[in-house]
Amino acid sequence: MKKDFSRREWLVGAGAAAGYLLTRPALSFAQTTLPGPTPEYGLGANARPGRVTVGKCMDYGPNLIPTLEKMFDELGGLGKLVKGKTVAMKVNFIGVRWQRLGTAPMEETFWSHPRMIGATVHLLGKAGARRIRVLEGPWSTAETLEEVMLAQNWRPEDILNAAPNVEFENTNYLGQGEKYSRFMVPGGGVVFPGYDRNHSYEDCDVFISNAKLKEHAATGVTLSMKNIYGTTPITIYGEGAGIDEPAIRPQGGRGGVFHFARRAPSKSAPQQIDPNFSKDQGVRLPRIIAELNAVRPADLAIIDGIKTATGAETNYGSRPQAAVNPGVIIAGTNTVATDAVAMAVMGFDPLADRGTPPFANSDSMLRFGEELGVGLRDLKRNEVVGVPIAEARFDFTAVRERILREAGKT
Repeated sequence: MKKDFSRREWLVGAGAAAGYLLTRPALSFAQTTLPGPTPEYGLGANARPGRVTVGKCMDYGPNLIPTLEKMFDELGGLGKLVKGKTVAMKVNFIGVRWQRLGTAPMEETFWSHPRMIGATVHLLGKAGARRIRVLEGPWSTAETLEEVMLAQNWRPEDILNAAPNVEFENTNYLGQGEKYSRFMVPGGGVVFPGYDRNHSYEDCDVFISNAKLKEHAATGVTLSMKNIYGTTPITIYGEGAGIDEPAIRPQGGRGGVFHFARRAPSKSAPQQIDPNFSKDQGVRLPRIIAELNAVRPADLAIIDGIKTATGAETNYGSRPQAAVNPGVIIAGTNTVATDAVAMAVMGFDPLADRGTPPFANSDSMLRFGEELGVGLRDLKRNEVVGVPIAEARFDFTAVRERILREAGKT
């Protein structure tokens, strides 16, 4: 596992220190006290305060780059983090690409937007990044990311030309690497002791999670932490993964291994610690996601909430969902703190756990991320700058209730 010095250095450069208090207008919910379960990972003392910034931007037009640039400056400046370095940025192309929500394009509901990707790449290049690698594992395919983008009528060359030395790689399989990279969970893990990934997540100096602001059918929310779940190769963790060794080509999704334990990953990878561990996805996924965040913590988390969808991470057809325009961006120095602020913007309590929205049937991945030392979910223990949360708030629950009310289901 590569040690993540740059994240700590950037936190120091940004002025982050223990004891920060949130000096923002009161939110419309009251944060709970920290939940009582005995920690399963026991590394929470290693968690440090993060700095998170909130920005308002209503579309992907001319205001996007200056908004992002101001937000990155509020985090301490990109140059301190990326100058002269190789940057890997994981984006989000969730699920089957034709599962649109009505007529809304995927990038305005469930996927990263090409202009958000391009704007971030441009600013990374401007800040002096030596090499920029845009990464994703699209569902069940070995196609290049260029082909996936072209299928959505995007212009991949706009991203490739946004800065010098920009590359794409599909990390669903071995790709351009000679072998998979192994990342071990600090403290040994609870579900898996470690995870094998495409080389791209090791062969970088800086790692960025560039996610979408969404709810999730199984885990309550999908933000910068859940985005990292998609770093696992389908050839090892997919339904069609090889039994002994990774498959040559990716096939299927990750549900059989991670959600429901219907099968094991390829035997070449670290195996589940306890064969009898719960098969409840609401138990498994939050822990697996937290472990994946801990094996190689992101140095920068970005969450696009300019345009997105409510109700779930993709179009299920039967859920109360809508394409919405919250007009917000959240960015921060670790995924736990950034997701905590994003949850507050969505109208949820970041200290909530199973049984409290949005975690109706799931444990909180943020709690386990904190236990693993990735970051802190208590807003009062992080520094939040930029637009006050109360001014950026977009109530996802209210949208869902309105949809149900209009359908005569409440």
